[in-house]
Amino acid sequence: MAAWDIEACEFAEKNLYTAVVSDSLDQLGVRHQAMREYLRPVHKGCVFAGWARTISCSDIYHIPENPYDIEIEAVDSLLPGEVAVCGTQKSLRNAPWGELLSTAAKARGARGAVIDGLVRDITKIEDINFPVFAAGIKPVDSMGRGIVTAYNVPVECGEVIVHPGDFVFGDHDGVIVIPGKMVKETLALAYDKVTRENHSREELQKGAYLRDVFAKFGVL
Repeated sequence: MAAWDIEACEFAEKNLYTAVVSDSLDQLGVRHQAMREYLRPVHKGCVFAGWARTISCSDIYHIPENPYDIEIEAVDSLLPGEVAVCGTQKSLRNAPWGELLSTAAKARGARGAVIDGLVRDITKIEDINFPVFAAGIKPVDSMGRGIVTAYNVPVECGEVIVHPGDFVFGDHDGVIVIPGKMVKETLALAYDKVTRENHSREELQKGAYLRDVFAKFGVL
């Protein structure tokens, strides 16, 4: 696989925020790309942008012979600039992501992880400053409760279908997914809106009426 555009990741993290990216996708007619509100950052400072490396998990009710094989392969496959996006079918039975996976992902150059399920080892994840979004926290291992069945396949995460190579952007407002073919256009549109919002804010702070500012810059 070719190297990902790291500059796009850094540009989004430095200049944009998820709300304006969501607005830009709305403007482009793609209106269902914001993950559900229950996916929240597990510690302060969880801001990331990167390209999706998808991981698919399923519940199980037995302990297989090699419970971690595909999970290990998936994490070891992460490339610089990628975000681990784990679909669990909304399972709350186990915590398929924790500190050691975060450490391994960060060492591979991953920029964050979104887990549509539970995570554990929160203090240690915060200590290494690896951004993780999840549905909740629970201390139990996945062995005998859940298993990674595949990776680099489409998954549902936060009720958004995420394809490998989509652009995933998270901050404290939530997580937004830009389809891979729309990244350049969406980021450019979002940056234009940020610029207009900055001008609007300056005039509002000086006492201008919202009606007049909206008429001038066209943003709220």
